[in-house]
Amino acid sequence: MSDIAVKVDDVGKQYHIGGPQKSYDRLGEQVFDAVSAPFRRATKLLTGQAKSAAEFSEQFWALQSVSFEIKHGEAVGIIGRNGAGKSTLLKILSRITEPTKGYADIYGRVGSLLEVGTGFHPELTGKENIFLNGAILGMKKAEIDRKFDEIVAFAEIDRFIDTPVKHYSSGMYVRLAFSVAAHLEPEVLLVDEVLAVGDVAFQRKCLGKMDDVAHQGRTVLFVSHNMGLMQTICKRGIFLQNGTVAKDGPISEVVDAYLKSIEQKDMQDLEQRKDRRGLGKAKLLGVDVRSCNTEYPTIIKTGGTVQFAFHVNNVLPGMNMNFSLFDQIGQAVVQFRSKDRSPKDTVDVNNANTFICEIDPFLVLPGRYRVDVGIVGDNRMQDYVEAATFIDVAEGFVDGRLESQKEKFNVCIPHQWILPVRN
Repeated sequence: MSDIAVKVDDVGKQYHIGGPQKSYDRLGEQVFDAVSAPFRRATKLLTGQAKSAAEFSEQFWALQSVSFEIKHGEAVGIIGRNGAGKSTLLKILSRITEPTKGYADIYGRVGSLLEVGTGFHPELTGKENIFLNGAILGMKKAEIDRKFDEIVAFAEIDRFIDTPVKHYSSGMYVRLAFSVAAHLEPEVLLVDEVLAVGDVAFQRKCLGKMDDVAHQGRTVLFVSHNMGLMQTICKRGIFLQNGTVAKDGPISEVVDAYLKSIEQKDMQDLEQRKDRRGLGKAKLLGVDVRSCNTEYPTIIKTGGTVQFAFHVNNVLPGMNMNFSLFDQIGQAVVQFRSKDRSPKDTVDVNNANTFICEIDPFLVLPGRYRVDVGIVGDNRMQDYVEAATFIDVAEGFVDGRLESQKEKFNVCIPHQWILPVRN
């Protein structure tokens, strides 16, 4: 028997992005549309509706020439920026969508958790969906009966197990979906970053279960932006960049390659960055970070006062600024949101297009940190830029105590000791 669990060979996936697909009532209409398409594109170029061929291209390759093999028992992390093709790859492996070219084979039963409630029928109860999912996986009723109580207990929804899942909250949905996917003994488990839907306590349970599954010799493919978590669960990583495999190898080396690619983005003009998400009614134009209590404003120190200034092109009613710091292995450190108001917050009538966040004292330990920025307006994400900038923090004093870089830790807290009398 082969030890290969997953084989992906020259997989490509193409999407139509030039607008909604057209439907045709007659063959003549289809032929006419195909013949006239080059002339429509040329017209767009000549009239200024498109500046280049890329702008009127109606096709987009989410994946291109992706090939790899995964052995039974491997835990593999799929890493990449938003839009790199990670979720598309898992959907192809789950048979949700078919590749445009190439093929992807999985040898064994597959459990997948790609979206909240994947594979659930909304009119069926939680209990009925457990048996439905088990049957889809090819399990016998006796096998599902044996796991049923364990699934319900893990999901913590025993009171609602006989309720149609259309009445479940998103948290209940994801708890049951993960519990079913992990407990019905799939030989290959595919997990996208859907776990972010659950509460923190349940996320810990899920991660513990995934670790158990990996140590039981079953195959796990895990998509996440949490590099620290990725390195805990996975031994191998696959870095997707622009729909292709940029690196495949030990997880630490793949994470390092991914983080270096992010730093390269920081060298680009922020206004010209295309790797951003959101509706675009308001966009981030620039980020300035400076120290407020030193003669060297560009040197950020632990314990000092720091200002983050975010320049935008437009301010919408009720708009809020969010930004997060991530350490050198991609682990989230802290988040700041202007929506979370304090009595100390003020409004500058002379400031039209800049959000300023002043932090005093800055209790982040020395090291290099990535700053991700999100703009929310009209209750929708308007702009999100990963690695909008990077900051280097130097050692400094907190309550008179020198704080230097510490392995595995990123923040410090003001404190004092009461020591015993020494002989």
